[in-house]
Amino acid sequence: MKKLSTAIAAAAFAVAGSAGAMAEKWDMPMAYSGSNFHSATGAEFAKCVTTGTGGDIEIVTHPSGSLFKGNDIKRAVQTGQAPIGERLLSAHQNENVVFAFDSIPFLATSFDDAAKLWKAAKPTLEKILADQNLVLLYAVPWPPQGLYFKKEVNAVADMKGIKFRSYNNATARLAELTGMLPVQIEAAEISQAFATGVADSMISSGATGYDRKVWESLTHFYEVDGWLPRNSVMVNGDVWNGLDDAKKGVLRGCAELAEYAGTWRAIEYTQFTLNGLKAGGMTVGPASDTLQAELRAIGETMTKEWLESAGAEGKAIVDAYKAMK
Repeated sequence: MKKLSTAIAAAAFAVAGSAGAMAEKWDMPMAYSGSNFHSATGAEFAKCVTTGTGGDIEIVTHPSGSLFKGNDIKRAVQTGQAPIGERLLSAHQNENVVFAFDSIPFLATSFDDAAKLWKAAKPTLEKILADQNLVLLYAVPWPPQGLYFKKEVNAVADMKGIKFRSYNNATARLAELTGMLPVQIEAAEISQAFATGVADSMISSGATGYDRKVWESLTHFYEVDGWLPRNSVMVNGDVWNGLDDAKKGVLRGCAELAEYAGTWRAIEYTQFTLNGLKAGGMTVGPASDTLQAELRAIGETMTKEWLESAGAEGKAIVDAYKAMK
C-alpha cells in the first residue's frame, strides 16, 4: 500500500506542472446511493485522480443514477456520453454471457473464492470490453447475496407467486426456477418498489438492504451466500487513448487503491449491515437446511445453463478458477 501511494505521488508530481493547460472535467455516473460503500470508494478514487493529475482531470461522481440510470451507464460510457462510469456488468448478460460470470449461484460464495474467480475472468473481460471501446479500471465485490422476503420462507414451495426484484438474467432465471414472478427494478428504485408492493422480495447483499432501509417493508433476510457480484469502473476507450502515459499511470494507481480499499470495505461492511438489518427489526439468519439444499440444486442447473451459453470462454474461466482452489 505504501509503495503504491508513493507511486501515485510520483505520478502526480510528474504531471502537476501542466495543471490547468489541459484541465478537463469527467462526470462519473454511478447507480447506487451516495452512502453506499461503492459510491464512497468511487468518490475517493475520483479525488485521488484529481489530486494525482494536479487537477488536469477532475472527476465528479454522480451517485443514485442521477446522471444516467443504472441500465444506461455502460452505454453512456461506451458511446462517449460520459468519459467514465460504474456498472454491474452482470446486468448486461444479454450483450455477452461472460458478463454474468460473477452471478453463477453457489460457484464462488466467499470473498476468497470471489477473488479467485475474478482473477480467472479478468483477462477475458478486459478483451470483451476493449472490443466495446471500454477500458476496465477496477472492480469491487458486493458482500454475499442473501434472500429478502416479507414473510417466513422455509422451502422453495413457500416462494411461489412472490413478486421478486430482478436486476439481471441470473436473478430473473432464479425467480423462474423458484416459482416467483420477476420484476425488473434498478437499485435506485428499490425502496419505492417495496413500499408500493411492486415487489416483495429480492436477492441482494445486506449492504443494499441496509442502505435502502428495507426493514420498513420487508421482514426476513436469509443468509444463503448465493454469489458476490462486482461493480466495475470503466473508461471510454477513445478518452483513454487520448491520455498521456503519466495520466494513465495515475488512473491505474488510483484504481488499484480503490479496488483494494473497496474490497476491504465490502468485507467489513458485511456483518455491520446484517447487524443493521437486525436493529431495524428484521429476522436475520441462515436459511433452513431444506431451502439451502433446494437452492443449491437450482444453482447446479443455472451453472450448467451458463456454461452451455458461455461456450469455450466460460469453460476456460470456470476451469481456471477451480484450478486455484
